[in-house]
Amino acid sequence: MKKIGNTMYVNTPNSYLSLDGENIILSQKDQDDRRYPLHNLEGIVTFGYAGASPALMGYCAEKGINLTFMTSHGRFLARVVGEKYGNVLLRKEQYRISDSEEKSLFVSKNMIIGKIYNSKSVVDRACRDYPLRIDVERLKKTSQNLKNATKFAREANSLEQLLGFEGEAATQYFGVFDDLILQQKETFKFSGRNKRPPLDAVNALLSFSYSLLAKEVSAALEAVGLDPYVGFLHRDRPGRTSLALDLMEELRAPFADRFVLSLINKKMVNIKGFTTMENGAVIMDEDTRKDVLRAWQEKKKDEIKHPFLEEKMEWGLIPHVQAMLLARYIRGDLDNYPPFLWK
Repeated sequence: MKKIGNTMYVNTPNSYLSLDGENIILSQKDQDDRRYPLHNLEGIVTFGYAGASPALMGYCAEKGINLTFMTSHGRFLARVVGEKYGNVLLRKEQYRISDSEEKSLFVSKNMIIGKIYNSKSVVDRACRDYPLRIDVERLKKTSQNLKNATKFAREANSLEQLLGFEGEAATQYFGVFDDLILQQKETFKFSGRNKRPPLDAVNALLSFSYSLLAKEVSAALEAVGLDPYVGFLHRDRPGRTSLALDLMEELRAPFADRFVLSLINKKMVNIKGFTTMENGAVIMDEDTRKDVLRAWQEKKKDEIKHPFLEEKMEWGLIPHVQAMLLARYIRGDLDNYPPFLWK
């Protein structure tokens, strides 16, 4: 169990939550019950299927404490809110921001600055960790270009211009991504980003990891009461979780990209687990997909210090914290949205 701000995250498996007076009781088989005070809580997010007592759900609804249920893999299930509190005002303000290009640009700039900054950090980390195995000068040049791109993004005066700067930065970053593959280079070659369909094993892994991340971020947005389908940078499109795509931008490089590099460099995947279809698309077989999913779940357990809150937490909670910070900005509790800046 981890308390971040006024939200409590219950990520211990098979935990059943119940109420005792003004306290939440966490029960697990063959373990002593644990008790935590409910005062000052705004939300409880629980990961797993054991559930919560009707008494606790009723108390949370009455006191305005959002109680959110997720699967152990982070998929959103349901949220219990009281009739007086809900998320109407929060979502109405989200829609107002989305309808205004000026306001949307103000938020989107920070997300894209975070994305470019984190891409640069991945490149810089490789230079520090593997100076004898990579072309340091080449990567340092890319790092400088990405640094310049953050300045351009900060000065963008339209969403279209911001997307242009973001695209140029992505081209720079993926231009050296193959340099970061240190093992299995003969079989896991990367010559550029392609998506629909992915045309090599590296792109297949990236696309799959991005889809996992998008689902995690979408669930986190649901948990704080935001509409994941109404974005600021990514505009409305039927069936697309545009706000989730916005928020995950800053998490792509430090979370998903580094995850893919680890899979390859640590030889956790093998090229035999990929098949090329008649149309050129490369897909993973079922066993490889299961291996990647297991590794993803393990990756989420790694600890990191959040750069804005300066608290240690598991990687799996980062999307939830960023969604919480975005909701606070939209409600007016923060003057600006603080992106996740990985170092």
